[in-house]
Formats: sequence, structure tokens, C-alpha cells
Amino acid sequence: MPELFNAADWLVDRHVRGGNGGRTAVVTPSRTLTYEELSGEVRRVAAGLRALGVRPEERVLFCMADDVELFAGILAAFRIGAVAVPASTMLTGGELGRLVADCRTRVVLGSEEFAPVVRAAVQEAPEVEHLLLGDDWRRLLDAGPDEEPYPTWPDSPALWLYTSGTTGTPKAAMHRHAAIRFVARTYGRQVLGIGPDDRCLSVAKLFFAYGLGNSMFFPLAVGATALLEPARPSPALFAKRAAADRATVLFGVPGFLGALLASLDIPDDAFATVRVGVSAGEALPARIYRGMLERFGVEVLDGIGSTELLHIFMSNRQGRVHPGSSGEPVPGYAVELRDVDGSVVEGEATPGELHVRGESAATGYWCRAETSRQVFLGDWVRTGDTYVRNADGTYTCMGRTNDLLKAGGIWVSPAEVEERLLAHPDVAEVAVVGARDADGLDRPVACVVPRPGHEVDPEALVAWCREGLAAFKRPRAVIGLPELPRTPTGKIRRNVLRGMVRDDSEGEP
Repeated sequence: MPELFNAADWLVDRHVRGGNGGRTAVVTPSRTLTYEELSGEVRRVAAGLRALGVRPEERVLFCMADDVELFAGILAAFRIGAVAVPASTMLTGGELGRLVADCRTRVVLGSEEFAPVVRAAVQEAPEVEHLLLGDDWRRLLDAGPDEEPYPTWPDSPALWLYTSGTTGTPKAAMHRHAAIRFVARTYGRQVLGIGPDDRCLSVAKLFFAYGLGNSMFFPLAVGATALLEPARPSPALFAKRAAADRATVLFGVPGFLGALLASLDIPDDAFATVRVGVSAGEALPARIYRGMLERFGVEVLDGIGSTELLHIFMSNRQGRVHPGSSGEPVPGYAVELRDVDGSVVEGEATPGELHVRGESAATGYWCRAETSRQVFLGDWVRTGDTYVRNADGTYTCMGRTNDLLKAGGIWVSPAEVEERLLAHPDVAEVAVVGARDADGLDRPVACVVPRPGHEVDPEALVAWCREGLAAFKRPRAVIGLPELPRTPTGKIRRNVLRGMVRDDSEGEP
């Protein structure tokens, strides 16, 4: 028989048994729990889930704010051998309902603030037998503490995370208990160096793979502290939380960090206790990296991860950041660049589709056999991202494989054009997509969000690109937008932008 391993026991009870139950585990705006108190909360919720009839390997779906209840609920599902399914709180009732039905859950838990959406979702899923909202949480705590964790194995299912849906209907990536330990020991410990005295604050919520690692797996793995924020993230709020709760690790995304730099009323010493910053989700522009370092003194390590790999598998390192790149593979992972025929691309500066191998890979997508076969290739995971290898061994993202443009018969990376535009003082955010002209040829179009107090000047921005890029890479049109459309996980919806610019008939500036 395999060894026994339960992620909840490893993340929480291990510290209590080791005499560290008095250390602070979780801090929220309203509550602070030690590891011993968190263990008690998890055990009571676990007993409550058992009382509802939840069996090992059954799914329990959560649509909840980042607070103690969601934190303990996910851990309780792990503890009893069930599968935690944290769902985005940004979905509509119909969107959430499709996930509830897809995962075949019988138990749904939601925060009171999301009750209308959750109730609407359950209407789409007749298999749901128990819906717990708001004060119903107390019912879970009345069953008494759960005695022993279910004897799960390293390969037992622990967690389903739905992809963001940038390429179609969201799919549930299925993860094992052992994958949780793996990402904590590789990226969390060996790259970030997270230790017991760290206090982790994440912009990404617990329903993201990124946020779940940031706020749960990494701090709990070493007996550190998770700083949870239930409210929607804003620069002012997170500056206040970072200062008040002495955050030492700040996890962000490029859009949020850009907004942070644009917020001139935030004191430059707001993040004085932060020893390292992290960015993922999309490539971090070099301008934002330099801005965070110069203004706040925070070195931000850009990296790339995915729902399929559970967390970041390639990252920059402290003291040797290559701005504009995703860094180098995290210990425990291997990467390859492959061409359209599947052959490994050799040499530098030659684009190829990124493939990754590591023990945190999902076992596949739930009930998506054909798609699983296209993405999970033996030990390798096909990411769908195009990368090039740099001379120093780091890797730079050229965009999604299907986002590359051919302008004038030459391949153009949207990421390269976006990086140039982001260096302009008028530009806050930008996405470059392809629009077919009357001849059926692609023309790069830049969709630009201006900085506060600035305006989009198409001719000036095209001239800016012409000065810093080869002529064929310049955008043929520039469109100003108040904001970029994004998925619930914050990724730019380029398919929406392509639809917006498809009928544009302004011609070349």
C-alpha cells in the first residue's frame, strides 16, 4: 500500500504536534487564529461535512470570500478525503451553475454576500442536496471535532481548480494531495525562501491556483502566517494591510502593481516590511518592475504558473532578475520549447511552445478526455505559451501560441509591442491583437487604457513604436479603451478584443 499523506494534516496539525500550536496561522480584518485554533476549526468543519454525508473523493464546492470560513472549509475537505472545489466569486449565477453541475457536487457553501448568485447557481444543479449560506456555517461547527484525518495517499484527489476559460468553457484541473506539498517545497521554500517568520499577503484570491498557494500552501507549510483580505483588492486597501499587518511577502499581478504605481497618494514606505514581491498571471512589464523597486523598494519576481501545474514553475530569483522575462525553471521542474511538429527547439531566441514537467501537474481535466490528451502529454504539460530562451538561461514570453501575429509575412509577438507601448508615459495598460483587413491579412491593433489624467493619441503612440521597434512591428491602429476586458482570474480576454477591433475601419495612422 502507498504511504499515508493528508495535506490538511501536513499543513496544520503537524505544527501542533511539533509544539508550535501557539504560532499565528491566519490573520483577517476581524479574527486572528493560532495553529491550534485553526486545527480546532478545521476539525469541527470536517465533522460537520461528515454529518452532511460527504464521503471521500466527493466534491464540495465553495463560493466564499477570503476569510477563516473558506480557509477552514478547504482544509476540512482535504482532511476528510473529499475534494475541495473553490469557485470564483466573480461569476454570474449561470456561470457558477455550470460549474456546480459539472463537478456533480451535493454540497455547496457560500458567503452571505454572494447568496443571490449561489442560489441562482444551485437552481441549475438538481444534484445539490445541501446549500449552506452565511449563518448556516454554524451548523457545521455543532457536530463536534473530527478525530482523525481520512487515510488519504499522496495520489488521492484533493483539489479541483477550474481554468479561467480563456480558451473556451472552464475545465476542472484535478490535483493530488502530494502536489500541495511539492509546490510548497519547491517554489515556496527554494525560490521565495518562505520561513516561519513570514507574513504572506496576496492580491489573488483563494479560488485562484495562484492565490491558494500564496495564502495557504506556502505559509502553512512552514508555520508562517497568512494575511487574508475578504474585500476586493485596491491599492489603498493593500497598502494599509501591508503596513498594519507587517506583510513580508506581497503577491500581486501586473495590472494591480501598475495601479499601485499610479496611485500617487500611497506613501512610498507603505511596503517597508515587504522583503520580496511576486507577480504572475501575465508577463510583468519591465517598467512596472523598475517602478516597484525604485518607488517602494520592493523587488518583484515575475514568474509563470498555471492551473494545470498548480502554481509557479518558472521564476526570476532575488538579486538576479532579468526584467521582462519569466526567469528560469523552479527547482523540481524541467522545461522544453517545441515547434509545431513537437520537436525540441534548440538555441537562443528561437520561439517554441513551452512544455513543462513537474510533480505538481494535474492528473487531467474532469470529464474532458480529448482535451486532456492534447495538454497532458505523458510527463509533460503543454502550456499553450510561446517562449524564447535568452542567452543568460532565462525565458521570455512571446504571448499565447495562438496570439502570435504575422504582419507583412513576418511573425510579431504582441508582448514585444505591448512592452514598448507600456514604456510611454500616457499608457497604463495595453493589449495588442490582430485584426484582418479587407485583403484578409493581419494588422496589429493596440487597445490602450490611458493613465489617469492622460489621453490616447494614436499617432503619437504609433510614432513611439516606430522609434523603438522594427517598422513591421508597429501597430497599424490604436484604440483607446476605459479598461481591458478580463476573465474572472484577471487575464485579458483577447478574443473579446479581437471582436471589438474586427470591424474597425479607420485604416493605418
